[in-house]
Formats: sequence, structure tokens, C-alpha cells
Amino acid sequence: MDQEKRQEQERMDYVVDQIQKAEKKDKQNIQNAEADERAIQADFKNNVRIKTSTYSGMMDTALSVRQQQQLLQERENNWKSATRELAVLEKLEKKPYFARIDFQEAGESKPESIYIGLASFSDTPDHFLVYDWRAPISSVYYDGGLGKVTYDTPDGPQTVDLKLKRQFMVEDGKIISMFDTDETVGDQMLLEVLDESSDIKMKSIVTTIQKEQNKIIRDTQSDLLFVQGAAGSGKTSAVLQRVAYLLYRYRGNLNSSQIILFSPNQLFNDYIDRVLPELGEQNMVQMTFYQYTQRRVPRLHVETLQERFEENNQGANKRIKTLKDSLAFFNATTKYAAFLEKDGMDFKDIKYQGKVVFSKEKIREIYYGFNENYHLRNRLSATKEELLKLLHRRLNKTAKTDKVQKAVQDLSQEELNKLYGNKNRDSFESGEDEMFYLAKNYVMEHFQKIRQTIIHNRFININRQYYDFLRAVPQLVKLDKYQITADEWQAHTEKVKQELIKRQLSMTNTTAYLYLYDLITGKRGNNDIKHVFIDEIQDYTAYQLAYLKTDFPRAHFTMLGDLNQAIFTKENSHSLLNELSTMFDPEKTKVVQLTQSYRSTKQITDFTKGVLVNGEKVTAFNRNGDLPTITVDTENAKMVNDVVNQLHRNAANHMTTAIIGKSLAECTELTDQLKARGEQATLIKTENQRLVEGTLVIPAYLAKGLEFDAIIMWNANDANYHDEDERQLVYTICSRAMHRLDIFAEGKLSRLFANVDPATYKLNARN
Repeated sequence: MDQEKRQEQERMDYVVDQIQKAEKKDKQNIQNAEADERAIQADFKNNVRIKTSTYSGMMDTALSVRQQQQLLQERENNWKSATRELAVLEKLEKKPYFARIDFQEAGESKPESIYIGLASFSDTPDHFLVYDWRAPISSVYYDGGLGKVTYDTPDGPQTVDLKLKRQFMVEDGKIISMFDTDETVGDQMLLEVLDESSDIKMKSIVTTIQKEQNKIIRDTQSDLLFVQGAAGSGKTSAVLQRVAYLLYRYRGNLNSSQIILFSPNQLFNDYIDRVLPELGEQNMVQMTFYQYTQRRVPRLHVETLQERFEENNQGANKRIKTLKDSLAFFNATTKYAAFLEKDGMDFKDIKYQGKVVFSKEKIREIYYGFNENYHLRNRLSATKEELLKLLHRRLNKTAKTDKVQKAVQDLSQEELNKLYGNKNRDSFESGEDEMFYLAKNYVMEHFQKIRQTIIHNRFININRQYYDFLRAVPQLVKLDKYQITADEWQAHTEKVKQELIKRQLSMTNTTAYLYLYDLITGKRGNNDIKHVFIDEIQDYTAYQLAYLKTDFPRAHFTMLGDLNQAIFTKENSHSLLNELSTMFDPEKTKVVQLTQSYRSTKQITDFTKGVLVNGEKVTAFNRNGDLPTITVDTENAKMVNDVVNQLHRNAANHMTTAIIGKSLAECTELTDQLKARGEQATLIKTENQRLVEGTLVIPAYLAKGLEFDAIIMWNANDANYHDEDERQLVYTICSRAMHRLDIFAEGKLSRLFANVDPATYKLNARN
């Protein structure tokens, strides 16, 4: 093997040398493009003369300017291309490739060897030294053991005989270790990668993609790809590689602005923002569902993650929320909107300076004056057109009044010039025509706000309309099916009315509010977006997903999450797959289940599995570490001291640590106590903060999707965690840990740990 390793290193040295030559060439191209740009700008400054005295002079000037713009654009494109290529080459120089496969095609006399890396690289146009991991042939490395392997190509399936699969660990162009395997990606390579310390940024996984992950990455047939993945199964990483693959596969027909990712919180966006640039691609559009809805209703306060986590969801509130999050409620909204084509629309008076210009009764008369073939979109459009006509007539009438004409005569010359605009003053047939023109423009300025009110649908009383819809729900949905009484629903409706008066909306109400408004106004969906990715799908409701499907009608959807981690929808998350099956064509729906957890050691995974009852399947990867510990203290001060001692032990082992508490208030108090003892700790108060180095203190609802070397669960006592539907929350907290998990509780340990096998943890009971 030493001889083979020397030969492999010789080849890698040659490839690195060729990469360095290509880098020099790119650097020269960048310098040339920059010099050309300076020369073009200087030429433009010195030689282009602006001629506006004649039509031909204006044309010459325009052509000259256009020519200069085209030259500049061409140089800028050259510069961008060379800069992008140089960035990729600099990555390849350090790690040119990570795998080699030898395969023999049918009819060929001998095997062919190819090397797989982050991007393709060739020393001549037809001689590839490295193949991009996303190339069709590279799929053989990820999917197959030795022997016959079939992979997809643009020309259809191809089968090859895989003779060798070799993996390399490389640092700065030097092969540290290499090994041959008949597995998809060998355990030895995975172990080396997984044993590394975590960072505050997610890393690319192209070197360790597993067979099931590769199915996710390369799927191009599904309208809905649903990925149920255990905590730490690499589902989010696989989906980010999927984005990179799609951008590669459909280069020229798909760009990053046509892909949107809905993530659990802004912290998570910050955590993953390096992955795609690492792969040589631009980041897609990233936002949270909260951001997506809040920008649509800027004048209302939409419930934040913290408020959502801390809201009361017991008793009638819980039953009502179950209804409002369902597809049945979505369908009820659609039915109610159809009813509005005949009756029931609420309008507001259109006013100007306190006076009614068009009354709500007049608007209603116009709206329902069109025949029954008019649907909501056409009906609103026709109403606006009629209102604008009436406004124009009123404008003409007002312009002829003595009051307006006197106001125009009293204007200064500067104000009059503004009213004339570009109008030739010699073109008027009479002084009367000129006065009418000026008066119309004068009135137009004052009527502009009214015109904008009409154009932007501000005469629709959407708050009242949503309230009316809620009052109509008992006629649209059988409340008793959800064990909701008429009185409970009426009380809830009045509560929402008061919230709207205060300009507040819960997340559940926001989605229904927006969908109703979109139906009334006939808003068309966003047809530019071609792929929608939704992470942590278990915390979305069926209503929200149905709404997103209407808002992105031409998009393929990739949804991923872990039903074991539903901290907002809780046990209702398990009905999600059934409801999704009614939204998408079953023939174009693919479900992939990732049960292997790679994030945590076997000891941590076995422990966290014990927290669940009837949870989704989780299999531990065979990476060993310390048993999780549970420490029960008699008082808060002792618990803080124990946490400080654990932080010191983690720091001595060069581990990143996150302390996860249940609420923001609890985390704030703990941070203050740590700082009083001289500990450096950063409290993550909101999702808009950035992750920083050092110890972090994080409320549970902001920890989704993140991972750390060591996790400390703060105060896991029975007062804090006792409800059965908090199991998913406890599981989510514990499953953030990669190498070490330590749980601390004051008084009595949470009953949610009662069924965990004592052999899977070490118990410390302090006096």
C-alpha cells in the first residue's frame, strides 16, 4: 500500500501543479480585465462628446454610450468569470479530490480511472484530471458497492462494472491517509470526519455523502420530496448539497434566485450560509416563515418565535388551534371566499382630508353590480377600473370650479412651471384650454392619494373581512368534530377581533388572513420560484403548507424534518404526511427516511432515543464516547457551580459548548449567574443574533438545526418539563450534542426521563 500511496501522491502533486498554473492564468485574466475596464472608462471620459443639439447628434451620442456600456459589461463578465474560477481553484489546490473509482464499461477492454472532487478540472479541454462530485458518473461512488452499478445520465441509465473505490484524506495537497472500500462511503472516513470538533458554521459533506442522502441530492422527478430524518442524520446537509446539484444539473435554466429555503430561524440561516459558497455556488433566497408573512403585513405585529413558544395552548385553545392549523380550515377559507362572489364583502369609505369621496355603500354597489360570471379577481379589477373612471370625472368637474381656478391663478411662477411639466405652452388652442390643463394637474396632485388608495386595494376592509370569516366558520366546519363548542368559538372570534384592533396577529391567524386576502384580491402566485425547500417541516401546519403551495404554484417542493422534534405542532405533526398526500400527486411524491444518526456518539443517540415514546426510528452510528450524565442538585446555586465546573472540563478538551434552557427568561438569569462567577457566556436572545465563538446560552426554541461538541441541558427538573407533549422538546435539546451531553436539574428530575434505560447514562445525585 505504501507504493500505491506514493504513486497516488505523485499524481496529486501533478494535479496541484496544473491547478497552480491555471491560478496564475486566472490572476492574469483578472488583471487584464481590470486594466481594460480602466482604459475604457478613460477613453469614455476623454473622447465621448455629448451632442444634443440635433437628432442625429443625439443618436450618435446614444450609440457611442451604448457601445462603451457593452465593452464595460463584457470586461466585467470576464472579471467575474475569472474571479469565480480562481476561488474554486484555490479550494482545489488544498484538496484536489477525495475519491477515485475504477470502472469498466460494457464493450471496453480495460477499466477507466476517474478522480472525484469539489469541482471539475482539466489540463486540456478533453482531459479531466478531476470530476465534479455532481457529475453523473460520480454517482457511482456514492451509490454502489463493487460490481455492477447503474447510474443516470442525460442519455438514460448506464451500467458499469465497479472495480475499485478508493478514498483519500487530504490536507494542503498531501494525502494523509487512503483506504479502499466496497461500501458507499467507508466507516473509517466517516469516523475521521465525525470526530472533528464542531464549528459555528456548517460544513459541506460532499466527501461523506451516504447512499440514502445521494437519493435526496439527485432526485429530479418528484414534485414533493419528503425527507424524514432522525436528529443528526445529515438531512439538512444533504438538502444543501441538493441545491448545489440542481444548480449544476440545470446550469443556464436555474439560478440561485429561483430557489427559496424556509429555515427554522435566522440563527440557522447564519449557521448554514457558508455551505453553498464552499461548493462554488451562490446562496439561494433564505428566510423564515415569520419573515415571509411579516413583510406582507408590515402594519401588524406577527407573533414571534418566542411568543409562539410561550403561548397558552391548553384546553379550548389547543382544540381551536388544531382546527385552524388543519386542511379543513384551509378549505373553509376557500369556500368562504367563493361565497363572497355573491355577497358579504366588507369595504371602507375612500376619504380625502376627512371627507368621503366614495362611500363603502357605493363601492359595494359597484362590486356586486357585475354579472355572476365575474370571479373575485375580475370583480375587484372591474371595481377599481370603475372607481378610477368616476375619480377622473370628478377630477374634470372639480378642475372647472371657480375655487380651483382661483387657486391656480394664485400660484407662483415656480409652482406653475411644475404644473406645465413638459407641455409646450404654445400648443393650447385658447387660454381657457390652458387654464383647464393647469387646473386638472393641480387637482391631480391632490387626488393622487385617492388614486393610490384605489390601485392598492386600500378600500378593502380585510380586518373586518377576516373577523366575518371567523364568525362564519360554524357554518363551514363541524366544530363538534374538534370538540369545540359554539360559545368557545365565539369567545375566540371576539379575542381575535380585539387582537386586530391592537394590530396583533398570531402565526395561525396570519396565514389564514393572508390566504383570504390573496383570494379576495386574486393575487397570482410567484411563478419565478422553481424549487421550495422547507426545513424543520414538523413545526409547520397543514394550512401553512397548503398556502405555500398556492403561493409557489410552479415549484417543486423538498420538505425535510424530524417528527420527533415537533416543538410547536407537537403530536399533531404525525398527521402531516397524510395531509400532504392530498396536496400532491402521489405518483410524483417521494418519501425518504434517514434513520442513521451521525451527529452524536452511540452513547448519546441511545440515550436520546430513550426519551421518545413511539417515536420515529433512530439508529446510532458506531462512534463511541462518554455516557451522558444527569446531575440532580438540591439547590440552584449548587447547580450553577456544577455547570461552571463542566464548562471548564469541556474547555480543557477544546469543545464548543451550548447551554440550552427552556425559556428566554431562564437563560437570561443563568447568563447573569455565570458572569457573576467570572464565566464568559453569550446569551442568544433573538433569532437575529449571530453565532459567536465561546460558550452560548440558547433558549430551546432557537436551537433547532444547530449542533455543538457539548450540550448542557439546564434545569431539567419536573417543574420545567412535565407535560407529555414536551418529550419532543427534551429530545430536540439533547440531540444537539455531538460528543458530550450533560443534564442538570434542581430538585426532582423531569418525569420525561423515567423510561430511559439507566444503563445509558451516569447519574450524579448531590446532597
